[in-house]
Amino acid sequence: MRLLDLFCCAGGSAVGYHRAGFTEIVGIDNRPQKHYPFSFVQADALEYLSQHGEEFDAIHASPPCQWITRAAAQWRKAGKQYPELVGPTRTLLIKLGRPYIIEQPVGSVLHEPLLLNGAMFGLRVRRNRYFETRPVIPFHLLPQDERATKTGRPFDARKGQIFYPVGHFSGVAEAREAMGIDWYMTQDEVAQAIPPAYTEFIGKALLAELRRRA
Repeated sequence: MRLLDLFCCAGGSAVGYHRAGFTEIVGIDNRPQKHYPFSFVQADALEYLSQHGEEFDAIHASPPCQWITRAAAQWRKAGKQYPELVGPTRTLLIKLGRPYIIEQPVGSVLHEPLLLNGAMFGLRVRRNRYFETRPVIPFHLLPQDERATKTGRPFDARKGQIFYPVGHFSGVAEAREAMGIDWYMTQDEVAQAIPPAYTEFIGKALLAELRRRA
């Protein structure tokens, strides 16, 4: 099964899909991603989707979220503008007709989204994320976990504290470990990544649904 990974950054989503069983993954981003662990093409994600989307069995998209995140609020207040790309991405995906997943932070408007966070997978990191899937996948939902969060360092897992790596945080190695990221990422890459456990969970359900429908 071939997966197209749009707005891929350093590959947090891609590794999860690989662990789930996708055998060929191609990441697309408009910036160089030297730590991306699979095939990578530097290109505009939506242009690449229009030209090559039909070559893939499923498509994952993580459009930039600075237009909605709290972490970027100070920059928006200062006048910096960020494009909202969820709508244009969804329009192209629906037109293409391939199974797709759109990932976004809480606050973004997605259609019938699934909410995941790190504590559901036993990870020491919060990072709530929404996932819109088409077809809608019949997930067996995991239990929520409302343990307290703590930003940066020091943090103590023995006290039930959860790492919350956003912005310019310290403890990059600890953050990678907390998120289940076992390949190198910089601080900025970790700040934007999602734990691979999320897309491994989604990827397994998606593959099962695609095989059931085949």
